[in-house]
Amino acid sequence: MHVANGAGTNRAFQNGLGQSNPNTNELQSSLVQKIESSFMRIVVASDHRGFQMKGRILAQVAELGHEAIDLGPGTAESVDYPDYGAKGSRAVSEGTADRAILICGSGIGMSIVANKFPGVRAALCHDELTAEMSRRHNDANVLCLSADMLGERLTSRMIELWLQTNFEGGRHARRVGKISEVEHQVETTHTACTPCE
Repeated sequence: MHVANGAGTNRAFQNGLGQSNPNTNELQSSLVQKIESSFMRIVVASDHRGFQMKGRILAQVAELGHEAIDLGPGTAESVDYPDYGAKGSRAVSEGTADRAILICGSGIGMSIVANKFPGVRAALCHDELTAEMSRRHNDANVLCLSADMLGERLTSRMIELWLQTNFEGGRHARRVGKISEVEHQVETTHTACTPCE
């Protein structure tokens, strides 16, 4: 697992906020809180088709000031996307990562795998609008991308939007809450079922 940490810039900025002027303490505190609230731990995983894109995404996530964690694969040799999609999704589901970015040839396989995990809201996005709306309206915590159908510039802009867009809440929070209720009902139903003999 490789970690690229963009938090050093944030800590350096926080340490540079001097204590010499008491009138600026409130402003400094507000700035530090804003920096801390925007810092996220982002895991990135792919299959062999997304391997090259994964490297670029890890660098971009770190440049944007987040902790970027590479969950593999370590080479471009052929692998099975469910193995790596599960790693990234499990990290979000268990709370060891704030968000995940998953890449395979079409992005479809990764999105199917990711949405099997409790608490994961994975969105397969194909342009700037879907990336932004997945955050604004759906509070997506996993972004799935196609390595074969997205250009480098578009991908970069989508990631920037996805990481910087806040969830709007309001009526959307009610709807996302209903997704969680459905998830809980399905889990409860499966737990209550006894195997056939």
